[in-house]
Amino acid sequence: MISKTATHAMRAMVILAEQAPDTFAGAGAIAQEIGAPQNYLGKLLQQLAREGLVDSQKGHGGGFRLAKPPAKITLYDVVEPIDQISRRQGCFLGQLICSDGTACAVHGDWAKVLETYLGFLQKTTLAKVIEGRRDFGRKQRPGKKKGRRTSG
Repeated sequence: MISKTATHAMRAMVILAEQAPDTFAGAGAIAQEIGAPQNYLGKLLQQLAREGLVDSQKGHGGGFRLAKPPAKITLYDVVEPIDQISRRQGCFLGQLICSDGTACAVHGDWAKVLETYLGFLQKTTLAKVIEGRRDFGRKQRPGKKKGRRTSG
């Protein structure tokens, strides 16, 4: 249900969420950690910057960091600008007209799945995701302080 691009965006946002708030990470370092091409990820992070989810800084010590605390960013905030899931319409079985009045065989069940999926994305924050990662033994990344650059 989530595109590869949205998955890369979520993974990059998790990396940024694990950093100290005053640190920037280069696109290259993030791309290497999540296994995505650097140029592609840089453009994706710029898109997230336009959405107000990350701050970007050019030059020495630059890179990306979250624009808001992880508890204020939901998975929906990250996925929606990329996959536009709220605009998905159409029948699961491909019927031209499918609504409550002219429903296909799975319309009601599919509507429940979509509602649950959107609800999950809307209520799950980056803070909850990184909390779960820490529970599995992954420690918070130290990140880099302003003025130092890892790559990207």
